[in-house]
Amino acid sequence: MPIESFIEPEKDPRIEPPTAGSELATLTGFLGWHRGTLELKCSGLDPEGLARRSVEPSSLSLLGIVRHMADVELIWFRRIMAGRDAAYRFSSREDRDGDFDNVRADPALVAEAFQAWHEEIAFADEFVAAAPDLDLAAKRLTSDGRDRMSLRWVLNHMIEEYARHNGHADLLRERIDGAVGQ
Repeated sequence: MPIESFIEPEKDPRIEPPTAGSELATLTGFLGWHRGTLELKCSGLDPEGLARRSVEPSSLSLLGIVRHMADVELIWFRRIMAGRDAAYRFSSREDRDGDFDNVRADPALVAEAFQAWHEEIAFADEFVAAAPDLDLAAKRLTSDGRDRMSLRWVLNHMIEEYARHNGHADLLRERIDGAVGQ
């Protein structure tokens, strides 16, 4: 059976990262492309599809990944880089897997997750655009006490984080409705 894409290449809304841009343009280009990939993996699904778990006992779902990435964006850009006090949106110290575990096929929950994710992306993009350079140091240490890292490190880490979860999203989407590609 031939592999078919669920988005035709000429209709792919993602912007390709520059092949010969500055370091900042390349990093933000790849991060934007990966964010767009997760959006594509979730496109066209109803709340049941988005909340569908991979396989027992895993709590992994597309909706859980969106919620997780909202918290990841918040942690790295709002809390660590900007040094702001902000509560996690979907997980907590008491419920570390709340972003994945507390998922239901509820339209309001889906809307909340995507709104939170888009708000955190907007904050991150504004923060990066205002940064003087990629050597900007984080305002606070990570929860595990790692040294203050640079914006360059955080952008690379975010690309890695999305790439890993987009691999999960690829498998989840194929399991939900057979859609592959992108």
